[in-house]
Amino acid sequence: MTRIAICAPGTPITSEDAARVEALAKAEFPELQLDFHPQCFADGGHFAGPDEMRLGALLACANSAADVVWFAKGGYGSNRIVAQAVEALSGRSAQQQWFGYSDCGYLLAAAHREGFARAVHGPMPVDVRREGGTDAIRRALGWFAGARAGLEPDLGGQPAVAFNLITLAMLCGTRFLPDLTGYAVLVEEVAEHLYAVDRLFFHVTEHLRGIAGLRLGRLSAVPDNDRPFGSDSEAIARDWCERTGIPYLGLADIGHDAANKIVPFGLAADFARS
Repeated sequence: MTRIAICAPGTPITSEDAARVEALAKAEFPELQLDFHPQCFADGGHFAGPDEMRLGALLACANSAADVVWFAKGGYGSNRIVAQAVEALSGRSAQQQWFGYSDCGYLLAAAHREGFARAVHGPMPVDVRREGGTDAIRRALGWFAGARAGLEPDLGGQPAVAFNLITLAMLCGTRFLPDLTGYAVLVEEVAEHLYAVDRLFFHVTEHLRGIAGLRLGRLSAVPDNDRPFGSDSEAIARDWCERTGIPYLGLADIGHDAANKIVPFGLAADFARS
């Protein structure tokens, strides 16, 4: 039996979300045991409870017998507890997987850097709300059950990481970003103007010199500006890669959508053997 502990480091989900995910797991993945921490449903203004509650739930899940800590939802907030999580967990062995994306990238980055958990970018319980969301949930549950069909298809034989672009930008220059020298860095974004995307690429490419290259995931829900920016997202990525000498490696199958694929931090082959 694979045990999965679920908490919400940023914003909450609903009990209805959890029930739908549990029903799918029970019907199709009986070898998985899901445990939604009550904190997932806490109401603390923007957040799923105050910082202390969210940190406490994360540490309770991390210190349990769970094989996986699955983040229920992104949304701003996990950066507010990442320092305390590092302090509490640094030094322990990386046996447990931490699984999520978006704002939870702060925790994934810290786990990968400090080695107290194995970080994986992939769908979260909240994705059950999306059109086609059951496929996203099924992809994550399949991974927990040992399937590897949900992997991003072009990871190859080099180490990789995947981040929401603004989360990566905020991590740059902090003590939580791992050394990404020699890594393929996959990025995606949601609900940012193209001029903001251009600004984010200016920042991250200055900090990513020495990586193996950059791959661009999907940019969704791009707001209309008062005038066209003049280039699309791939042109922006190519431009900043060229300016900073970073190889542009093409498109990646990740994004804030139901098709979001799984990207283990490091070598995917290491996870295939786990």
